[in-house]
Amino acid sequence: MSMYRSLGKWLIANWYTQLTIVFTTLLIFAWIRCFDGYWWDETYTIIHAVLLTTFVAAALISSKALSITVQLLALILINLALTDYEWISFTGEIGSLGDWKEWLEWQFQPLTPYLWLSLGIWAGFHVILLCSKRRLGIIAVLSFILLSLTITDSLLSPVYLWGEIAWTVFIGLAWLVANHFLNFKEKHPESWAHLLEYPVSLFLPVLLIITLVMGAGIFVPSIDPILKDPYTAWKEARGEEVISVIGDKGTGSGSESKGNSASGYSRNDEELGNGFKFDYSPVMDITTTRKSYWRGETRALYTGSGWEESPEEQAEASVRAIVPEQILESGGIEENVETIRVDQSVNILSENTYPVLFGASPVSQIVSVNEIKSYLPSLEWLPQSWELRLPAGKTDYPDKYSIISEVPVLDVNKLRSVAAAETASEISSMYLQLPSDLPSRVRELALDITKNEATPYDKVKAIEAYLQTNFKYTNEPDLSKRQSKDFVDAFLFEMLEGYCDYYSTAMAVMTRSIGVPTRWVKGYAPGSLPIDPETLRLGDAIGVDMNPEGKGTYTVRNADAHSWVEVYFEGYGWFPFEPTAGFTFPYAMPENQSVDTSDIEADSSADMQEAGTKGFNIPLWSSIAAFVVLLLVIAVWQRRQIAGLWNHYRWGAATVNERIVRDTNRLIHYGRKKGLNRGTHETVRETISQWSERMSPLQRELSFVIVVFEKAMYSNGTISKEEAEQFDATIKNLRKRIS
Repeated sequence: MSMYRSLGKWLIANWYTQLTIVFTTLLIFAWIRCFDGYWWDETYTIIHAVLLTTFVAAALISSKALSITVQLLALILINLALTDYEWISFTGEIGSLGDWKEWLEWQFQPLTPYLWLSLGIWAGFHVILLCSKRRLGIIAVLSFILLSLTITDSLLSPVYLWGEIAWTVFIGLAWLVANHFLNFKEKHPESWAHLLEYPVSLFLPVLLIITLVMGAGIFVPSIDPILKDPYTAWKEARGEEVISVIGDKGTGSGSESKGNSASGYSRNDEELGNGFKFDYSPVMDITTTRKSYWRGETRALYTGSGWEESPEEQAEASVRAIVPEQILESGGIEENVETIRVDQSVNILSENTYPVLFGASPVSQIVSVNEIKSYLPSLEWLPQSWELRLPAGKTDYPDKYSIISEVPVLDVNKLRSVAAAETASEISSMYLQLPSDLPSRVRELALDITKNEATPYDKVKAIEAYLQTNFKYTNEPDLSKRQSKDFVDAFLFEMLEGYCDYYSTAMAVMTRSIGVPTRWVKGYAPGSLPIDPETLRLGDAIGVDMNPEGKGTYTVRNADAHSWVEVYFEGYGWFPFEPTAGFTFPYAMPENQSVDTSDIEADSSADMQEAGTKGFNIPLWSSIAAFVVLLLVIAVWQRRQIAGLWNHYRWGAATVNERIVRDTNRLIHYGRKKGLNRGTHETVRETISQWSERMSPLQRELSFVIVVFEKAMYSNGTISKEEAEQFDATIKNLRKRIS
């Protein structure tokens, strides 16, 4: 019971600090709403857990050092528990820095970005606490949060943040009132004590006024804005356009914005090349029997700026009135090409609508739409373009659908057997179309890259490899480098960096320029598949991929939106290629062929296996023990330097005189904690003198402290080294004897 009473007294005595901790926590909860649509649900779970544990530890643990230690330990444990982290033993060469670096990267990979976001939020929590000591600091914190919320509310149109802004204002007003009361208490303690005799009449009016003002703002009917927000007004005053990065607010229609500032499936490809921010909001979950790219639409007409549907594509005859499990024919696949069946069940998570249904390519059957296995009049199948279209306005985009695809198998020998030819006689010329003003150096580069290759397949692979290895992937390319009017020419010779649209368009144009038919495709990369640690460990133990087909349920996000190319080989048909650096197409392989088709990948795999047999296994406990021993060895070896750094940290750049004044005040503070009194208006001499009367055995030491203190405080001279050392020894002795 006494422990609870002590805690209660401590909480009452530190009421402003406790309120500050509460206000800080609430403000951060409101502020992180800025990242709605960018953070995953698990990210919010981890951040909320870290915030709550930090709040509890900061509010209930009086020792600052212990509180921070508990907070950091809780932060680490939360990340380990909620990310399904699993320790990976070191199995490389002990003398190889590369192996150690790779081991550390693997250790932190499951914790990224959650751990770093948690540390950032935790650090922000303590920065706000530091700022709360001054009124200007509180105003600065509130201004930053309000500014970031209002800008986010203006730019990210589907995100409504008015509620968070209102709560921030409400908390800020309450915080400023509390800070005013604190200052009043410190400056007028007697008046404060008198006011506390009537707490209801003091605090209730303030609370009522703030509540009424904020309630009026939150609950009144909403109306269209009369004035533009400051950011929009500033941008328009500069002649710039404010871009809506996701769509119309709350409509869920996925309507096209005037610029592409966030990743996602594009609606308009006529002007390619703007940068974007990664948007990690989920689009769909796909349960599949094989990993794949999820194909959407194709384009054949390259304009020099982007892609459009050619007249032939627009006039393509479609298959309508589709019946579930009806076989859908796909043009452009020869009968002698082996295919593999891929079953897919798609659960749409986004409110956006799309012109097509996504799936592994090409689709061969529709099993059900919204779990209905009946007549499907709203869908159309385009057999040449391989698109499963949903005509606009005829029906709502389905929440669920199941399809079957027949995916061509990668048979390198068959592809290489295709005879070299400048054109394919059986395919439309629209897939060889190029602008009349295409700069000649684009064609010359393609010819130079492929001059030593004998077959169309090898020529295409040479172009793919050139793009993957010679250009930097970035979602925000430097557009200031672009001079050429042609998109591909600017990428290949001026910018030398970009994202998938740059790579895929460049490959399509270069491949066409050497006479090989190509079409541009857009859709989604596979997405993320949860990893089963037990399966992964078993596979590593026996050296076998336990899930070679990549079956499972993939979460596909806006950030997975992607584009690639399909190339036509006479006698074989359309086949996909992936030119974007850092991406690999998940090809279906023949049963008698390994998934690894690259000699480089095979060599690196062999090297890893060899390193694993030569290396050794370090368990977790021995790694921790070795790390602790290493720290102790460094501490003993560098003890003098560490002591010097500690003294520099402790004293900073203070002079000897300043340090003596500081130590004297600390001694007085320490004495008060041990029960020695000090009057409100007493000087240092008066305080230490009355201590001397109470503790006569310490009179000599205390008198020495007064003399040195007054010399340091009021004299123009500098305390000598001998006096400073004697003063330090005296202070240490006094602290021991007072305790």
